[in-house]
Amino acid sequence: MPRKIPLELWLGTALFGTIALLVVTAGWLFPDGGESMDLSARLLLPWKSWAHPLGTDPLGRDVLARVVVGGQISLTVGVLSVLGAVVLGTLVGLVAGYYRGFWEMFLMRCVDVQLALPFILIAITFISILGGGLDHIIFFMIISQWVQYARLVRGQVLGLRDREFVQAAHAIGVSDWSIIWRHMLPHLLGPLVVLMTLNVANNILLESSLTFLGLGVDPMTPSWGGMLADGRTYLQTAWWVSVFPGVAIMCCVLGLNLLGDWLRDKIDPTSVH
Repeated sequence: MPRKIPLELWLGTALFGTIALLVVTAGWLFPDGGESMDLSARLLLPWKSWAHPLGTDPLGRDVLARVVVGGQISLTVGVLSVLGAVVLGTLVGLVAGYYRGFWEMFLMRCVDVQLALPFILIAITFISILGGGLDHIIFFMIISQWVQYARLVRGQVLGLRDREFVQAAHAIGVSDWSIIWRHMLPHLLGPLVVLMTLNVANNILLESSLTFLGLGVDPMTPSWGGMLADGRTYLQTAWWVSVFPGVAIMCCVLGLNLLGDWLRDKIDPTSVH
């Protein structure tokens, strides 16, 4: 009998895959980038016109085009910030867990200090000094989130460094970095992939929240958080301006969380399949 596809995998792939496909093809679907204005079609209701299936905003711009194009910003922030954080955090965790002693004490105290600082206070301070913008948001998220990966990797390495295959590699003269990269790192990929999947979803929400508060990307650049902020004054008269970007955020985050849950169940040896 064919194996039944888990609901988490099926639904997560459908939700996130659909949004990712639309975002990747946004330049072909909407060459104008969602910036074309038609003042004669301001606040057009959804499903009233084939040209604007999700309606238009107060400037007559197509909501569907802006939702799809805005997804490029949100997904770019989510993916790049997680990749940067996992590289930095993994390096710190590997060094702290393998070498112990001074390096472990110093690096883990840096982690403790980072965790003690409230996220929103750091965000306001950081962006007030350096200003908003896509690059600054990505850099800030990397700096604020690498500690999660450092703690995870350090804990995994502490459990691996006394295993037989590591001791055998030491006995035959294999260098420390060769042991770390060739023997330890492959055992860390499973937990890292699960955490990365969940954090991409979390960072999409953070970017949207910061942009909604005016601390994110340029307000003139289409993004899901920016669209939510622009449409909040029209909730009673033009609900679709805010609702559809919110639905896009919900579907993307839900899809990634479902995929992360499925990966966790697949990789965790103690789970029951």
